[in-house]
Amino acid sequence: MPPPPLSDLPPLLPLLSQSRLTTAGAPISESNPVVALNPAIDLTATVSDGDNKESSMVYVWRANEQVVFKHAERSGAGVETVRWKEDGKFLAVGWGDGVVRLMGEGGGRSVYCIRVGDEGTGKRIKFLGWGRNVTGNSRRRKRRRVEVETGGGKLGVSDLPHELTFLEVEGALPKLGPLPVAGGGGGAGGGDDMFLFSSTTSLEWVFRGCKAEEADDVHVMVVGMEDGGVHLSICDSFVVGMFRHEPVEGEGVMLCGHASHEETSTHVLLMRPREGEVRRLYLVPMDLTFVHYSPVNLSLLASKMTMLQNLLRYVKQTQTHMTNEWKSTRELPQRFLNGVEDDLKRMEGGGLSIVQALCHTVATGHVFKPVKEWLVDVVAERGHKRWDKAVLSGLLNLRGLVHENLIPALERCGIILSRMLGIARFHDSEEGIGFNATQITRLMDIVSCLTVVAHKILLNVMDELEYFSVFSTWLRLQIDQQASSSSATEELTEKEATMDHAKVLTYIQRYLTSSPLAMYFDQITKEDYVKDQEYAEDNPSLLQMLVKQLRRQESGQPYMRALPHVDFLVNYLTSRANKVFQNIAEAEKRGVLFGKDAVLDIGEGIWKHDVRLCVKPEDEATGQTAYTALVSEQDRTTLFLFKTVIQGTKGVSELGPTRACGLSVPERKSIVDFSFLDENSLLLLCCTAGDNPGFSLIKISYQSATLLYRHYEAGQRPSLRPLDMDDQTLFCTRGFSHLSHFTPVQIMVQKSCSLRGEIPGRVCLVGKDRAMYKTYALPRSWEHVDTNGQ
Repeated sequence: MPPPPLSDLPPLLPLLSQSRLTTAGAPISESNPVVALNPAIDLTATVSDGDNKESSMVYVWRANEQVVFKHAERSGAGVETVRWKEDGKFLAVGWGDGVVRLMGEGGGRSVYCIRVGDEGTGKRIKFLGWGRNVTGNSRRRKRRRVEVETGGGKLGVSDLPHELTFLEVEGALPKLGPLPVAGGGGGAGGGDDMFLFSSTTSLEWVFRGCKAEEADDVHVMVVGMEDGGVHLSICDSFVVGMFRHEPVEGEGVMLCGHASHEETSTHVLLMRPREGEVRRLYLVPMDLTFVHYSPVNLSLLASKMTMLQNLLRYVKQTQTHMTNEWKSTRELPQRFLNGVEDDLKRMEGGGLSIVQALCHTVATGHVFKPVKEWLVDVVAERGHKRWDKAVLSGLLNLRGLVHENLIPALERCGIILSRMLGIARFHDSEEGIGFNATQITRLMDIVSCLTVVAHKILLNVMDELEYFSVFSTWLRLQIDQQASSSSATEELTEKEATMDHAKVLTYIQRYLTSSPLAMYFDQITKEDYVKDQEYAEDNPSLLQMLVKQLRRQESGQPYMRALPHVDFLVNYLTSRANKVFQNIAEAEKRGVLFGKDAVLDIGEGIWKHDVRLCVKPEDEATGQTAYTALVSEQDRTTLFLFKTVIQGTKGVSELGPTRACGLSVPERKSIVDFSFLDENSLLLLCCTAGDNPGFSLIKISYQSATLLYRHYEAGQRPSLRPLDMDDQTLFCTRGFSHLSHFTPVQIMVQKSCSLRGEIPGRVCLVGKDRAMYKTYALPRSWEHVDTNGQ
């Protein structure tokens, strides 16, 4: 058949960029062909197969084959799904080990790790969705915004209470310093924390504050599990909890679609049967009533709690590094000392300890034979250098960790807790915030204990550094004296005469075999740990109890061994804080309601689907409508559209009647893929049959008044109407430039955005061989006008 005349061909979409993934050895995975477009900037995320069948790797690309970063888990876990956050700042990656990791747009490190399932237990991640809601408090505040008359007209007055609420004082504090990579523990993220806090860039991502202009936005992440669970978290990483909803009792379902709108707290979930052929879908409304109304600003609360969680992770990593550095100052010297202790015990006339032997040498100048052999043969010049380096570097690093990392982090914890204490006292008579002043006061008490311990450690480290430097010099002189000739000995003796022997004796007696720092870092028995924790729970003031125990230790009396321990205090703070986090999550969890579902069933197997929520803010009662698009397995030439009205008031909704229609694509065309673009347009990628198949993009104005939706009953096949391509108010077609020798099989769409610079609406085509994708610009006229730039 001859090609159509040029005058009949539709206008072509301009090519923005194309990337051939094989140049980086990263074709899109055939088993999991995941591609995601960043909504705010020109970045694309893809998933490629790893070295083995189970593993895979995430790639983030700029235009024209530029790799921004790539990431694979060291555990070898595979990627299940990816999704960009609405503002484009985070890429959420669901991994096969049951963890959702949020990665910043510019680097491959996991900024947040949220465990939602377990590896190998059937609780794998199958769906990820993001939603942005504006809080009900914001809409009420806009309605009561004050304007004053001025000579130049009306002028809006700042909302002073709102501005004070989001006044950030943490920015006035010195920035937290990055932690070393070596020596860090695994942390809650399975090793991610060790790398997360190791660079300034990562720290800025993790500890960025809540801006006043973003304070009314609540970002919701919805995760669908293989076993049917629905996991919710807000404000990046504050976990609300896991939910289960079965539209039909006994029929297992799983999440396969999600839609939300910023102007409503109702989210729409699309669920399908977990097993067998997908012949029906369930449309389920999910109301987040805590977004519609909360006693406190939800964004502020979640932001501060998230920052506190991250600070506790940072403190835990710092504590791990501190313990390792202290151990490094003791291990090598102890190995040297163990060698001479046995020889001294076997001396005639009664055994001596190394402390006694070295004090004898300092006081008299005489060196016992085992000590001389030890100095000359075991320690020697090389051993002394290792000893000196191990102790000095360990103490200096410990001092830096306390001064630059631990104390600044504790100061930030104190500021956040003081703000939370104010909120708790202000809302003391209200339910629903999830915490009270007593709980926050207890956390502040533990932070105060850690601050006291940190300063005690700092003082002890400074003292030990001072005494060790003198002892190290003296020890080197003794090694040289015992190993040198008599003439050289006289010169060394003159040097020794100028030394501060009192400090040498002090170091030998107080620090050589046991350090005052041991009470903060040394091993403690499980019995002491449990006993002190039980006693701490019953004591109203932990700080007073700590001060009392420190005084007992300084006076040589028995004291509580675990209480001054850094690890004990950090773990105790974390456990008490986790209870507060759980209580807040439970309060929010009680505000999540699932409504009665609507069944979407066309009597055939369902091939693909998509869902969109549209809202008319001026009509709260009936201004919400969910649109669902379906294509059956048997017929790729027909698109079914379902329109479900959502009725609601005061944040609680229920589904109204569902109406439907069917659209037949033009003759010789078939549907390759489809997706909603915005509240006005649905895009179809169609293929024209023939020897040289062509591809076109059809825009359907699915809210057009000329598109007649008729009453629908479950199991009923909606009536069909052909796509009248001459009706420009309802349909519009575009072709693709630069499409020769390229067969698209998948599309992703994003509407235009001006959040971070102007970026047009885009459609991304993925090739049949999964080795290339092309991105095209959409006409501005195709999009719904959004005054917010989103």
